Amino acid sequence: MDNNELREEERQLWNLWKGSFKRIFGRVVQDMSEQTGLSEGDFGVLDRLAQLGAGKLRQQELANSMNWDKSRLSHHLTRMEKRGLVRREPLDTDRGIQVVITPEGTAALEEALPVVARAIREHFLNQLTDQDRESIVRLGQRTRKGPPPPPKMESD
Repeated sequence: MDNNELREEERQLWNLWKGSFKRIFGRVVQDMSEQTGLSEGDFGVLDRLAQLGAGKLRQQELANSMNWDKSRLSHHLTRMEKRGLVRREPLDTDRGIQVVITPEGTAALEEALPVVARAIREHFLNQLTDQDRESIVRLGQRTRKGPPPPPKMESD
């Protein structure tokens, strides 16, 4: 079998991994949304503004941190601005736009953080053994690094 095909057990493993992540993530988002009214995107924007930019980030930096294209973020920010969660301001130094969390956005994030923490604990962390945690850490570290470089060939 070549590397362009998956064996049945590999396909099952991939689907199990992917499905588990989607179910857990979906439950966390559902708990947060039901209890706070924030969407996954709302929380992502507010959390990044608070964590990465002390309450403000250039719009392009925010888009990059979320792996969203500029248009998607712009439309989402428009909806968040209408709800008073963020505001956009032109930067004095260049043509960029800065996204700023509002007091209402800060309050919404502060309300959501403990809800998200409880949901992550309930739907994910409490299900893990110590061995599971160690395996996840090792896998995360290994996959974050990417594949190893090819071996160097010694010259004759």
